[in-house]
Amino acid sequence: MVKFGKSLGAFEVKTHLSQLLEQVKRGKSFTITKRGRPIAKLVPLSSRDPMSLRGSVKYHDDIVSPIDEAWDANA
Repeated sequence: MVKFGKSLGAFEVKTHLSQLLEQVKRGKSFTITKRGRPIAKLVPLSSRDPMSLRGSVKYHDDIVSPIDEAWDANA
């Protein structure tokens, strides 16, 4: 197995992607550079989908019925 530093050039990532993904799977993160400048980060996904909001919103009142207060959507 190849040892990688925390920062890798784009060509090195392209050449060793499968090995990098195995290390990311184990929790390691890498910064990908192009011409020495950081351009991306390769990190493990969290166990919870960050786009999922299911179960995170709580409401206590009726959210469907009209309210008694007049309002202007253009204001």
